[in-house]
Amino acid sequence: MSVAEFFAFSLGVAESFRNGVVLITGSTGFLGKILTEKLLRSCPVKNIVVLVRRKKDLNASQRVAKIYQQTLFDRIRHKKPDFIKSIKIIEGNLEESSLELSLNDHDWMIENINFVFHCAATIKFNETLELASKINIQGTEHLLALASKMKNLKGFVHVSTAYSHCPRKEIKEEYYSVPVTVTELKNMLVDNVSTSEIIEDWPNTYTFTKAVAENMILTNANHLPISIFRPSIIGCTKSEPEPGWLENMNGPTGLVAGVMVGFLRTAPNIGSNITDIIPADYTVNALISVMWDTAKKHKQSNGMNKVPKIYNYVSCVESPLTWGRYIREMHDQYYVAPPLQSMWYGFYIFYTNLMVGSILRFFLHRIPGAFVDLLLILCGKSPKMLRMYAKTETMVDLLYEFSTNQWKFDNKNTRKLWLSLSEEDRNIFQFSLKSFDWKSYIESYYYGIRKHLLHEDLNNVKQALSKNKKLLRLHQLCVVLVICIIFHICWLFMNYLL
Repeated sequence: MSVAEFFAFSLGVAESFRNGVVLITGSTGFLGKILTEKLLRSCPVKNIVVLVRRKKDLNASQRVAKIYQQTLFDRIRHKKPDFIKSIKIIEGNLEESSLELSLNDHDWMIENINFVFHCAATIKFNETLELASKINIQGTEHLLALASKMKNLKGFVHVSTAYSHCPRKEIKEEYYSVPVTVTELKNMLVDNVSTSEIIEDWPNTYTFTKAVAENMILTNANHLPISIFRPSIIGCTKSEPEPGWLENMNGPTGLVAGVMVGFLRTAPNIGSNITDIIPADYTVNALISVMWDTAKKHKQSNGMNKVPKIYNYVSCVESPLTWGRYIREMHDQYYVAPPLQSMWYGFYIFYTNLMVGSILRFFLHRIPGAFVDLLLILCGKSPKMLRMYAKTETMVDLLYEFSTNQWKFDNKNTRKLWLSLSEEDRNIFQFSLKSFDWKSYIESYYYGIRKHLLHEDLNNVKQALSKNKKLLRLHQLCVVLVICIIFHICWLFMNYLL
């Protein structure tokens, strides 16, 4: 081994990206934005290339015009006011075999791209199988075809999910068989075979298409410097670029927000189960470290074909957190600073029986929702509450499989990766969850929801507490009235029988 090669292998994480050109798909999404910000702030990259598709009447540049003005980029804006000059926007569409790239963009990418982070995906659990396949499978296939032409590619990391093989109770960092190949799936979709027959034991099209995409990578991409990164449930940021940053209602975030404002009042009993939330910034740090490891291992093997490595990034192995603790500590923060826009006092009733759940939904969601809709109609406004409850309950049902079940994960590759980092890299790219401080994280999570999703600052806490006391008294009054009504009905029934 030459001195130059030895030096290349010993480069730290950040230094390995020096003067590199990094392509990020899914850059307009939650994870993609945080990844872009972190790379620009912590790594000496030459360019970040973002592949963005045209949407309706907006081209790629117009779509991302406002993204880099978000508060997420305030820290890098302070450090590098002209950071936008390092971002190259390319219009393209992963669903098309040509990616709808212009000839100039196509040739430029082949000549210049060094690293590819493939984060683009549809994460909707109820997406049609046809569309989920186009985005999650064919989109990956098209990007791999382009990557195989790249003359200076050092690393390619495909972002999958820890639940890609959720029909299994134990998920290791390895490949598992799937019911169909990519070609067979395409033929079955043409023949209009039912989705349930195709996906078999998978609970939704998202996890199924991610599993198929993984196996496609195993069979078609061994010649590329590629790895698969499987994160579990991505929550808000722990500290970078600010604590508690988030931007969507996906997963448990939406359920917590619904309870906080008094909208959601009943949910499945999941308290004793272990959740697998991971901080978004830790996830990005692990993702960047996986790219470093991928490029380094490929260089050391002199480009020899190897089975692409898998990295499970989960919290349950080193720092398990139960849903019960997550919900309880969220509620502790609610007592300190409830949202001012609450529509009712925050409470919830858990159910374990689905029939009981349907009854609770009827009394706690549908009846109040119908009453509010009636008031809206009388005021000349459009009804919306029952529609909102239907949408929320659908989301709860889609998450039911993942909130009421537990999986045993293995993350040996991820833990070995952490141990291989230098002390400096561990400080810059922290992702180990050993002895993780869940208490402070859940507190940040609560205030992140309050700030970024409900758009409330801490200046209204006094007013919010005053309103919450009134809502509590109203809630208690309603509970007493319901008890009295039930007691009266029982008394009348008993008299009737006598």
